[in-house]
Amino acid sequence: MPLNDRPLNPYDDLLRPREVAEIFGVRTTTIARWAREGRITAVPTPGGHRRYRRADVQTLLDARTDADVSPAAREQDAVRLYEMGWSIRRVAQEFGMSYGAMRRLLGRHVRLRDRRRAG
Repeated sequence: MPLNDRPLNPYDDLLRPREVAEIFGVRTTTIARWAREGRITAVPTPGGHRRYRRADVQTLLDARTDADVSPAAREQDAVRLYEMGWSIRRVAQEFGMSYGAMRRLLGRHVRLRDRRRAG
């Protein structure tokens, strides 16, 4: 059956807790707590697992403002993303900073990976 002719699956636009946790840079237990607190709505699957609507995740992301996060917390978030394997350039882009400023910020907290590729 061609991809366009497939019946729509209501679970196609749902994210697993692990995926949502990666988006926010938190643990899956934090996502479960947010669901219990009503910050994000969990959709139960027939098997009893929690899934989260992509649109709800985006809404929560959009609602987060820089004013809600202290500078120290923002630095910790940047370090966490870098340690998860994100490039300096990608982290800088996420935080709306220049590459050089992010490199200096990360350099104060972690040992930076070698930019040269092993040949």
